[in-house]
Amino acid sequence: MSRILAPLGWLNQYLKQSTTIYMVLVASLIGLLGGYAAVAFRLLIQHLQQTLWNSPELPSEHYSLLEWLTTLDWYWIVSIPTGGGLIVGFLVYYGAPEAKGHGVPEVMQAVAVAHGRIRARVVAIKALASSICIASGGSVGREGPIVQIGSAMGSSCGQMLGLGPRRMRTLVGCGAAAGVAATFNAPVAGALFAVEVILGDFGVPQFSPIVISSVVATVVSRHFLGDFPAFEIPLYSMHHPAELLAYGVLGLLAGLVAIGFTRSVHSAEGMGERWKLFPPLKTMLGGLMIGIIALKVPEIMGVGYEAMNEALDGGYEALMFLVMLIAVKVLAVSITLGTGGSGGIFAPSLFLGAMLGGAVGVIVQQYFPGAAPPGAYALVGMGAMVASTTHAPITAIMILFELTTDYKIILPLMISSIIGTLVMSRLHGDSIYTIKLRGRGIKIRQGQDVNLLRSIKVEEVLRREPITVLPSERLSSMLQRLFRGAETSLYVVDENEVYHGVVALNALRPILEDADSMSNLLVAADTANADWPTVTTSETLDKVLQSLDAGYRDVMPVVDGDRLVGVVHLEDVLERYRMELFKNQMVDGLAESMPAADNRRDRHRVGDFVMAEIEVPQGLVGRTMKEMSVRQRYGLNVLLVRTEIAPGELSAPQPPEPDYCASTGDRFVVFGPERSVDRMQNS
Repeated sequence: MSRILAPLGWLNQYLKQSTTIYMVLVASLIGLLGGYAAVAFRLLIQHLQQTLWNSPELPSEHYSLLEWLTTLDWYWIVSIPTGGGLIVGFLVYYGAPEAKGHGVPEVMQAVAVAHGRIRARVVAIKALASSICIASGGSVGREGPIVQIGSAMGSSCGQMLGLGPRRMRTLVGCGAAAGVAATFNAPVAGALFAVEVILGDFGVPQFSPIVISSVVATVVSRHFLGDFPAFEIPLYSMHHPAELLAYGVLGLLAGLVAIGFTRSVHSAEGMGERWKLFPPLKTMLGGLMIGIIALKVPEIMGVGYEAMNEALDGGYEALMFLVMLIAVKVLAVSITLGTGGSGGIFAPSLFLGAMLGGAVGVIVQQYFPGAAPPGAYALVGMGAMVASTTHAPITAIMILFELTTDYKIILPLMISSIIGTLVMSRLHGDSIYTIKLRGRGIKIRQGQDVNLLRSIKVEEVLRREPITVLPSERLSSMLQRLFRGAETSLYVVDENEVYHGVVALNALRPILEDADSMSNLLVAADTANADWPTVTTSETLDKVLQSLDAGYRDVMPVVDGDRLVGVVHLEDVLERYRMELFKNQMVDGLAESMPAADNRRDRHRVGDFVMAEIEVPQGLVGRTMKEMSVRQRYGLNVLLVRTEIAPGELSAPQPPEPDYCASTGDRFVVFGPERSVDRMQNS
């Protein structure tokens, strides 16, 4: 087998040298796989739906599931979601726990902190679990799962090809774009979703392969499913410029509903995590509750496209019915995801937007009969709700534009989407994706690279000799010390080195005009700011950077209990950030340029440092990267890790994960002083 694969490995290494051509080829492959996966996932849902509900053996557009449900006995409507929930629970619990929920936060987490690495088994488990959940009536969407499935495919391809983290992240974006594009028949929106939500980077090197992948996936989808939009959307337009006010109100309401929806889902997921019950039983009970609700409101079951099309056609004219659908849908989605179901929140967001827009349209029609029909407001509401919940207004606008291909709807769509996003971001801060990540300590919106600082402690950049003053020191003396030195702050400590606060030069400026009369009256204790935030040596630099940025400060005291032990400066944090960023970029290049079979032990000198590949010392075997503390113990950075997959055969180099556990025969690529390399190698 190795003789057969050797030429392919050589070809892969050769093509890697041509970045543009290589990424075009790989992106096309992922687009092809993502397109086929989206088509297969959609057909699987349709087949399971027909099987579970014993509905007509016809494509879904030829019959109405909502009408079919009215012909079934009540126990079928209750038992099928219950049984489906039980099966989904077992699949997720024993197959891949990360397949639980709506999937997109897991992809964002993989991009931000795991170098784009996603387990390959997620493809099968997520596809099967989500299709059963949706087909059996779970109140979730199919877009989130296909994003996770496509992203897992992209990540798996990158891992098999031995690509570094930078390219791996791009391929994850390619998979996400392929999934969205094939699902909505919207290639531009698919590409924008990947760069706006998943990667947060519109750079050309990342954007170009994503566009290619999105286009290829759309071609595959159109070949099998036809060139049709995801929804049956009549052509609408704005009848009068004054209607923009109504669309603005719709955007405001969309932002408020998005906040309630986001908090409801997040709270339900938190309650589900704390609920001490065997996970498959949780999903079974969730399915039972959905079935009971569906006895009265069947519109909330599944993806909900039929109800959305009805709203777009203006079929729902009762205001209270539309408001009731909004409330019950929020409850149903929260139950499904909170009890461990598998599915997305993109389609539920569209559902809520359609019903909210329809309700606003009914009110407008009641008082202004010449205005656009309720269906127009339902259409704009879909875009506004998606923009608000995801914090991705560009993607939302482009999806709705590609679905309608009508430029006349763009103005109200832009107004509602932007207002909704502003309301949501201003009053809530997190999107429905990032709120889940924030609970895990991952801050996406501050920039993905800020996570580079999460593993670095304050003590590594600590300055241990701050300028201190006693609480009784006079203002005149403090001013002289400030003007003579480069520091802009003094730190008040007593004789026992107990910290009392900070005297900042900016805080003294208001009294400098009358310094002559005040210099003998004011002392350090009177001018010290005791509320100045502090950190401890064990905290990480990402939290320090957030605190410094929030208060527009450039320095922060470091304390141990009530004692001052030093200060940390913004310039030192930024310098360390630049060093870590450079190291990561260097790691990307190394991981892609070093073939898996390379067992060289030579050293490469970089200034006063060397980069060397050494075997893991026996004293570190059996320990995780966190337990090794290589940086603290030896003064070295571990750039790459090769694991021994067979006697004398090493894997492709990969950046080390925090939970990586060293085994005999593994090798590290380290960077640092040569004497430190020798010390580690001989330990």
